Amino acid sequence: MQKSKAKPDRKTWPAKGRVTVKDIAKALDVSVATVSRALSNDPTIADKTRERVLKKADEMGYSPNLFARGLITQRSRIAALFVSNITNPFYPEVVVKLTRRLQALGLHTMLFTSDGTSGVDEALPLLTQYNPDIAIVLAATMSSETVKKCVEGRTPVILFNRYVSGANVSAVCCDNYSGGRLVAETLAGAGHKAPAYISGLDDASTNVDRLRGFRDGCAAVGLPEPAVISGRDFTYEAGYIGMKELFAGKSKPDAVFCGNDIIAIGAMDAARRELGLSIPDDVSVIGFDDIAMASWPSHELTTVRQPMNAMIDEVIIEINRLLSQEDSQPQQRFLPGRLMVRTSMRLKEDDAR
Repeated sequence: MQKSKAKPDRKTWPAKGRVTVKDIAKALDVSVATVSRALSNDPTIADKTRERVLKKADEMGYSPNLFARGLITQRSRIAALFVSNITNPFYPEVVVKLTRRLQALGLHTMLFTSDGTSGVDEALPLLTQYNPDIAIVLAATMSSETVKKCVEGRTPVILFNRYVSGANVSAVCCDNYSGGRLVAETLAGAGHKAPAYISGLDDASTNVDRLRGFRDGCAAVGLPEPAVISGRDFTYEAGYIGMKELFAGKSKPDAVFCGNDIIAIGAMDAARRELGLSIPDDVSVIGFDDIAMASWPSHELTTVRQPMNAMIDEVIIEINRLLSQEDSQPQQRFLPGRLMVRTSMRLKEDDAR
């Protein structure tokens, strides 16, 4: 004879739906206030009572309702992350590492993505419904008006590797301007004479600063004004097409600095497959970011490494400062990059053609 399965005690926990504090209180025959204080580690609750409540909560499969708790504490414990350029391998790595650090702070990550055309502005109505404790913007556009709305809604904003000129918002960035100058100085020291630049998004602060630093660096070391291919995105296709356009003209560059590593990899592939060029004998190629693919034997890309871990550290410091201090003023931090020299760039002046 087949034994019947034990049925749950309907007097102990609910047949359907989420286990609540009331359910635990009913099962233990104690007040809701006692259970709430035990679950929140209130020091006024006796250790034995706390242990009893926690054990029963575990048995019943209880998990806290963060939204309900947020109504009481006025803290949602949500960190909103905005990413538009998710196809760039640099940013998924940032998201993974940053999410782990946010979880260690007790913050729950809510990820928003966009196609890059409207960015945070389009997602703002949805953002306000969740009332996040902090909003972190990675590789997404954000207008001054959106910054203003976030500030008025008392949601602190941190821009990661972006900044909005004149906006009252925190930012943690690589020093893209200095990185551009460093590339120009290194190229001049290696004997290059004809620099060029393949741009990412023209109005992105990263692109603006890298190009401005490169131009200023070329002028400072006596190199001519670099030829510029612009008006596209931070994509492989932009690099592939851009390299072909550079070599379609009468003046051929001997060094091409790219807005990021993905652009640089596209440029290298076009140089080899479409133009029959040797890298670095015919042309040097330099990127920016130092994604994992940059060091692959197929590319060995010379690039400016962004100090990702140090930048994430600064974001965590800024989050703690903004959430623990009332009326904290936003701060901007710029960290230096490091040139990672590999075989995509000709290094010695006596190797010049």
